[in-house]
Amino acid sequence: MSDYIIGLTGGVASGKSVVAQAFRDLGVAVVDADIAAREAVAPGTDGLAEVVSAFGVEVLDAHGALDRVAMRQRVFTDTDARRRLEAIVHPRVRAALQAASAAAPGSYVVVAIPLLAEGGGRDGYPWLDRILVVDTPVATQLARLLQRDGIDVALAERMVAAQASRRDRLAIADDILVNDGEIAALDGPIRALDNQYRLLASAIGSL
Repeated sequence: MSDYIIGLTGGVASGKSVVAQAFRDLGVAVVDADIAAREAVAPGTDGLAEVVSAFGVEVLDAHGALDRVAMRQRVFTDTDARRRLEAIVHPRVRAALQAASAAAPGSYVVVAIPLLAEGGGRDGYPWLDRILVVDTPVATQLARLLQRDGIDVALAERMVAAQASRRDRLAIADDILVNDGEIAALDGPIRALDNQYRLLASAIGSL
C-alpha cells in the first residue's frame, strides 16, 4: 500500500503517457484515469446508462459500446455537452482512482489524470500529496495532435481550447516537467523526480 500519491497531469498531447511509462519503467505503480474513464462507461454500467439517458442512443456504436470518436467530436464542439459528460464520468473516475491508489504497491504511486485541473484540482482530488504537471507549449501540442490523430487544425485547436489553460495547470503544480523537445531529454529529470518522491514517501512512512 502506497504512502504517497503523485498526481500526474498535462494538456492533450503533452506527453503524459510517455512520462507515466517512464515511471513504470522505474518500478513505480501507475494508476491511469483514462482506463478508469473507459471502465466507468463500459457496456452494462450505470455510467453508460446515464450517458445514453443524457445524450441518446446515437452515442452508441453497433456493438452497444460508447462511440468514443463521435462523443469526442460532440463534446469538443459543445461546451454544455462536455460539462454534462464530465458530470457523469468524473465522480466515478475519482472514486476508482482513489481506491486503486490506496491499494497500489510501493512507497509511492503515480496517478495519471489528464483532466485534473478541469476536475477541480486539489479541491477535486484532496487525497493527492503532490501534483506533477507535464508542461508543453501550445504550438507543440497542436503539431503533435495533427501528426498523432490525423485531424485538421480547427479540431486540434478546439481540443486544446476545451481544456484548462496552460497557466491554470501550472498554478496547481508542485513540480513541472517541461516536454518541448526529444523524449530522451526527460530521462534525467524523471529519475530526479523519482528519487525525490521516494524520499518524500519514506519521510511520510516513518511518521
